[in-house]
Amino acid sequence: MQITAWQAAEAGAPLQLTNTELLPPGPGEALLEVLHCGLCHSDVSMLDNAWGVSTFPLVAGHEVVGRVVAVGDGVPQTWIGELRGLGWIAGSCNHCTLCLGGEQNLCADLESSVVGRSGGFASHVKARQDWLIPIPAGVDPALAGPLFCGGITVFAPLIDEAVSPTAHVAVIGIGGLGHLALQFAASWGCQVTAITTTLTKAEEARGFGAHDVQLLADLASTPNRYDVIINTSNHSLDWNAVVNALAPLGRLHQLGVVTEPIPIQAFALISGRRQITGSPTSSPASLRKMMEFCSRHQIAPMVETLPMAEINTAISRLRRGDVRYRFVLTA
Repeated sequence: MQITAWQAAEAGAPLQLTNTELLPPGPGEALLEVLHCGLCHSDVSMLDNAWGVSTFPLVAGHEVVGRVVAVGDGVPQTWIGELRGLGWIAGSCNHCTLCLGGEQNLCADLESSVVGRSGGFASHVKARQDWLIPIPAGVDPALAGPLFCGGITVFAPLIDEAVSPTAHVAVIGIGGLGHLALQFAASWGCQVTAITTTLTKAEEARGFGAHDVQLLADLASTPNRYDVIINTSNHSLDWNAVVNALAPLGRLHQLGVVTEPIPIQAFALISGRRQITGSPTSSPASLRKMMEFCSRHQIAPMVETLPMAEINTAISRLRRGDVRYRFVLTA
């Protein structure tokens, strides 16, 4: 079928509206008419080929909310007309040990929404049915797109690592990921501290659920404080200060893609049985639970909405950090 798509011809090139071909949904797949699509920094990394996995021409976009307009064999016809969301993952093998154990996001044969296939900066996008997540009542579809990447990225450390609601959780970086992490951790029941480089965001951080705000530069002065630190920053930090700020049995959960190695003194880990973990999004089950959690607690990203035709403007502004806190592009 013919679809329209905002496509980059080469790394770093501006996106151009083109007509392209998309095969009809195969067995176990469904086709979405794209209504809204978030713009994530990972899209910019793909458009720049920063990770070396991009193929051009490239159609990015992996925070999709759309309406099901066609289904393949094995997908109920009742899906047609439903609103569904799609994140970074568009399919997994469904038969390996990890998939059978509910850890589909760790499958070795993952299909990304934007690696080797056409993503959501288009009129239509296709994915396997288990990765197309219902939009529950109480969640605004126009705001929901960023939940399917940014949202699940920061929800995963809470649900997949079974964080206690009595934990003291710190979030480093009050941006596209961090402002959602504060909301999730506060609604989870945790004591929440926002850690930021400037106090200009303090009032806003408290509005997102933080009980306290701490400067990153002061982290070394509060050792043994936090049960969990969720780091959304992709910059190198004073890593020993970060780890020493963990309470005994505490855990640093790294989400920011820091390109340099992270040096940690072994004694800081050994002496307090501290841990360092990370996670790549989560499973379809966790995605569904996240959406139900958002509906129950009225959690939503702070977004700026632009028409899809202004996608190059949005990308340029995102490169400059000129957004609070996520862009959503509307068809």
